[in-house]
Amino acid sequence: MTGIHNPAHATKPADGAEGRATLPLSGVRIIDLITVVLGPLATLTLAGLGAEVIKIEAPEGDNVRAAGVARSEGMGHVFLHGNRGKQSVALDLKQAGARDALIELLRTADVFVTNVREAALIRLGLDADALRERIPRLIHVVATGYGSGGPYAGKPAYDDLIQGAAGVAWLMQQHVGGEPRYMPVSLADRVTGLHLAYAVTAALYQRERTGRGTQVEVPMFECIAHFVLADHLAGETFMPALGRAGYDRLLSENRRPYKTADGHLCVLIYNDAHWKRFLGAIGQGTRFTEDSRFSSQAARSRHIHEIYGFVGEVMRTRSTREWVELLDKLDIPNQVPATLDDLLADPHLRATGLLGEEEHPDGGRQRTLGVPTVWPDAPAARQRPAPRLGEHGVDVLRAAGFDESRIQGLLESGALSFN
Repeated sequence: MTGIHNPAHATKPADGAEGRATLPLSGVRIIDLITVVLGPLATLTLAGLGAEVIKIEAPEGDNVRAAGVARSEGMGHVFLHGNRGKQSVALDLKQAGARDALIELLRTADVFVTNVREAALIRLGLDADALRERIPRLIHVVATGYGSGGPYAGKPAYDDLIQGAAGVAWLMQQHVGGEPRYMPVSLADRVTGLHLAYAVTAALYQRERTGRGTQVEVPMFECIAHFVLADHLAGETFMPALGRAGYDRLLSENRRPYKTADGHLCVLIYNDAHWKRFLGAIGQGTRFTEDSRFSSQAARSRHIHEIYGFVGEVMRTRSTREWVELLDKLDIPNQVPATLDDLLADPHLRATGLLGEEEHPDGGRQRTLGVPTVWPDAPAARQRPAPRLGEHGVDVLRAAGFDESRIQGLLESGALSFN
């Protein structure tokens, strides 16, 4: 890739990371001034594809260091799984020396990602306009709660708030009843984080063609509203409307893992061929031709609540094992629902390398999550463990050309720190 950072500034790879040169983003340097879950997931994804990620933290560290279960201070499980493969530099950006150091690091970088609010970026001299004048080839990616062109711009945003604003909490209420509730995963952060990751790769490709950096805004609300409405615009797709918003198949209370005689099973009888085989196997083959609700995809869609209810009643008549054997024989998609403990022991996830183990210098033996995508021509190398706060600051600045007296001055002033 042309136009990447000067290799002379590259820091030494972690042990076992020598194979990173074959990965698709090898040679790309990302300065990561972004916290919590959304941004770290994005840069984790990019690090897994070979990018060098330098995480800039405040002296107190990313707030998410304290989130979840921890064996040592500042190394909670959420941080550990979101920050593997990265280097940490702790800078107090309230100090001019730290801001100058960050600007010099940005001169060596390809991409700058941040979720700092625009007003604060301007005060720090790190807004897109200021950086474009100094470093025209730098790609500037900002994660926001709401797009800058709308009336919500500047409002604070976190996963729970965006799940509520984008209709997720309401959809959960419609589906399971009771009060509105959030999905028990950080859905908004993680979906938006993947949008941010692909935005970076697209911006890198654009720069290859134009020779210029660009600015990209990745707003959580718009990302999750798109995620929700792509399924649920339904009749409101058309003007005038052909019905209400909401996709009946996804909202049906009968859309759930089916109860069997001794457990549960996820089943999707999807197309005509599936239905003919299924109805024939349970002795109700005539339903496909004689019951108009079953005769076509369109008819089944119109009567989806009844269809799911019918399947639910049938599934109760046999054990999970019996159904799996029959449905596999019929080539009808099915899967036994897993618990979290089942996932940890899943042989497929271990075989594909998504689940692994490593020895962390602070945390001892621990489970790791690998890169989900597969690159046969570029086997993934082992990533360095999630960093201690400021662990790589001295090494990163030294590799960027800072002399020892300047580094010592930054340490003594507190502009640079480490644990």
